[in-house]
Amino acid sequence: MRRKYILPLFLLIQIILLKILRFFPEFTEQFYSNGLYLKISHFSRIVLGKIPFSAGDCIYSVLILLLIRSIWKTRRTWKTQWKDNLLKAASYLSVFYFFFHLLWAFNYYREPLFEKMKIETEYTDAELLTFTKKLIAKTNEIQFQITKNDSAKVVFPYMQKQAFLMNLNGYENLAKQHPYFKYEILSVKKSLFSLPLTYMGFGGYLNPFTNEAQVNDLMPMYNFPATTCHEMAHQMGYASESECNFIGVLAAVKNDNLYYQYSGYSFALRYCLGIWQAKNEKIFQQLKKQTHIGILKNYQESQDFWKQYDTFIDEGFHIFYDNFLKTNNQKDGMEGYSKFVGLMVNYYTGKDF
Repeated sequence: MRRKYILPLFLLIQIILLKILRFFPEFTEQFYSNGLYLKISHFSRIVLGKIPFSAGDCIYSVLILLLIRSIWKTRRTWKTQWKDNLLKAASYLSVFYFFFHLLWAFNYYREPLFEKMKIETEYTDAELLTFTKKLIAKTNEIQFQITKNDSAKVVFPYMQKQAFLMNLNGYENLAKQHPYFKYEILSVKKSLFSLPLTYMGFGGYLNPFTNEAQVNDLMPMYNFPATTCHEMAHQMGYASESECNFIGVLAAVKNDNLYYQYSGYSFALRYCLGIWQAKNEKIFQQLKKQTHIGILKNYQESQDFWKQYDTFIDEGFHIFYDNFLKTNNQKDGMEGYSKFVGLMVNYYTGKDF
């Protein structure tokens, strides 16, 4: 009879232990992120990496159906047996929570990347302006190299399956400078849930249970390399969205392929221009005039794509994910996506692109 309390109690213990773990990032970094997690993630990617479809999405589909079936079967007992049903739900959640953290999510509590790389995250307006102008010049240069026309948008010429393989080149080059960004054993898939992901406003996600990087294959393709590199960074054990944006951009711009470089630089530039638009409209308009029309057309292409799927659904999921991140030791929540600009500005201080 008392057995039904064990797993719900274990859930409470897990929550308490995680509250304590956040004070010991060095422990998590050494023993989990650079220890146990590497073995778990490599095993998962070896087993599932060769499968041409998303095994994780299939598992999620089955679990969702089982959940609906369970809710339907117990619908008449929620009032009469509410306590037992609640304990059963807490038991399932306890098991889910345990494997979620064991297989990936302890990475939320690892050492921040800026400490590992010994770079700052804060920047002045003057530093941001200098960085944005350099970024515009570089993105303009690559856009023109590709199109030979500053008014033509960049059209990504590769199939998605090719693109996944081509991402490896950028990570190989990045790892020569920073060995801790070494990526091994490709396991990147087109998500079977691409349409729902689009309505939710997401370009991809990492399945923490199968370690498959899932990419939304409906979004504009010029974004594809940077988005895929972002999800691959999650696979390497980086949980922070700002850190994965930073790593993803670096992996894209370090690629030998111009289309990948364009994807990375244009991704970073869009965030910088967005910050200036919110901060100073006059400076934003000046910077926008310096940006090639072809680049702005790519941004418009992306904006038009997401706008057609813009409903209350994406707002609801963004609120949910914002709170999810804050619960999991990411105090900036969804704002963390743009925090990578601080890493970029300081990383490139005194360096050329």
